[in-house]
Amino acid sequence: MTVESLQSNVSFLAAQGTEGGGAAIGEVIGMSVVGLIVGLILLYIGYLHRARKITWLKNLADRAGERFKRPAWVALPIMMFISTIITALFGFIWDVSLHIGNGRDSGPLANPAHYFILFGLFILFVAGCTACVLPYEKPGPYAVRITRNWYAPVGGLLMAGCGLYALLGFPLDDVWHRIFGQDVTLWGPTHLMMIGGAGFSTLAALYLEHEGRRSVGKDAPKDGPGLKFVRYLAFGGIVIGLSVYQIEFDFGVMQFRQVFEPMLIAAAGAFALVAARMLMGRGAALIAVLLAIALRGLVSLIVGPILGAPINWFALYLGAALVVEVLALTPLLKRPMLFGLVSGIGVATVGLWIESFWINAVYEYSWPTSIWPEALAMAVPVAALVGVCGAMVGMVLTDQKLPSRAIGIGVVALAVIALGGATANGLRYDVPQNATASFTLTEAPSVGDQRMATADIRINPPDLITEDPNWVSILGWQGGLANDRGKFVDHLEKVGPGHFRSTAPMPVSGSWKTLLRVHDGRTMAAVPIYLHGDPGIGAAEVPAEASMTRPFVSEITILQRERNPDVPQALWLIGCLIVLACTLTMIGGLAWGAGRLNRNEPTSTITERQPEPSGQA
Repeated sequence: MTVESLQSNVSFLAAQGTEGGGAAIGEVIGMSVVGLIVGLILLYIGYLHRARKITWLKNLADRAGERFKRPAWVALPIMMFISTIITALFGFIWDVSLHIGNGRDSGPLANPAHYFILFGLFILFVAGCTACVLPYEKPGPYAVRITRNWYAPVGGLLMAGCGLYALLGFPLDDVWHRIFGQDVTLWGPTHLMMIGGAGFSTLAALYLEHEGRRSVGKDAPKDGPGLKFVRYLAFGGIVIGLSVYQIEFDFGVMQFRQVFEPMLIAAAGAFALVAARMLMGRGAALIAVLLAIALRGLVSLIVGPILGAPINWFALYLGAALVVEVLALTPLLKRPMLFGLVSGIGVATVGLWIESFWINAVYEYSWPTSIWPEALAMAVPVAALVGVCGAMVGMVLTDQKLPSRAIGIGVVALAVIALGGATANGLRYDVPQNATASFTLTEAPSVGDQRMATADIRINPPDLITEDPNWVSILGWQGGLANDRGKFVDHLEKVGPGHFRSTAPMPVSGSWKTLLRVHDGRTMAAVPIYLHGDPGIGAAEVPAEASMTRPFVSEITILQRERNPDVPQALWLIGCLIVLACTLTMIGGLAWGAGRLNRNEPTSTITERQPEPSGQA
């Protein structure tokens, strides 16, 4: 990559936004000004509180603390956190559905879901800052010194950090679009910043609640049902927060190999449910997933049937919860790290097998038997090590002594390495060379002004696809919410070797992107059937002809048409490495927080937690 080419690409940063690129400069300036004004106002309020020139913030926090039997610097931020994270979740699911049904945004302010996401992430950051600003005195033994007489709770700092990390994804996303074009996929690096920061913030909230619980002391009244519900909900939130990475699979428009799905489910379940069971006692893993199902189900109901966007299903994690609960009945629970290890293995095997019945019943893309060898090879080591990490979180929250610093860091590092290795394997795919698909289209009755057709398809070479592929299907998406929610999926009927045909008419006009998709082990490729003309990115129409033969190409060239193919790969790699470094910093911060919270006089073993007599909330 030459200096001239780098300068040419970086010049996009100052360019006026165009379709498929960054936002219009007027929108960028407007959002920046609003953000600056709001930020300065909040900063001034924080200064007035720290200088004891206002009392209303303290009074508000004190009332929240009295209600929830926690210090003011815990109660008010946690109340803010619960409301804001649900708001962000709704906006996120709605945003993904709008992209699937309608395509890319005409601008960041043109998508109504963005307002919910931006508001949710901003208040998430503010909630963490509020926890840091509120206490006048040192908030417990774990607090971090900010100035000579100002200490902030660990959980508050981490919550603010996660919120800031997620918020930074918004402006960086625009920068990314200006350089590389819009990446209409959940797994765009800056998109992962937003969902990662929000998802991991639930762990920071648990840290903050733990600090508050410890600071109240042993003589404090027992937690009532309200507080216990909040803690169960926190673990349900971790389940949801860690499961958002597989949202594309939930919508049936995944752009990566299917082996990722079981691995991601196993990792999320092992981490969240092991920690939940250790802290909250019998039944906690099941209660956490039931709350996650209720919350995620409510959001999906609003986004799909009510708002008319594409329908999405989601993993239930009931199999994972059952595995964790059963193993917790054994002596393994008294050896937390071994409990986490064995639970992770159980979740990645028995738990996934139970989950597969649900996946195969309701998802648009079921799991073929051929997926299991590679899926288990990825899921088992990841879930085992992540399960140990979940156990260490459980040890912190139950005041058990963590292993030595070297062992703790080593386990986290091994988990990251295992996850990185599995991800690298999952990202590997092959596009067959000199392979083609020949289509014979038959006109079907129109639906409104949409042209519809069925297809008889012959793939050459005929033995390109094995007997048990992941899928051979036709996908239509971005057709507009008014047109069957903008999404169409048809699993093709096999007639003979390399010979397939439609089972339902497909859309081949309007704003649709319709393509043949083949995923068979490491083979992942597609053939465009119809792609609408897109002058905004300079893309010509690819018409659906009555008879045509077209080559297989990488799916990403069709599904992410807006990406700029002229940007040097080195620049893309640099951008990805920067985001990766930021993500590892966030994970490192959460690990540091766990270690700091464990600097106390711990109990030696876990005590089996039973449901406590409930007092007032």
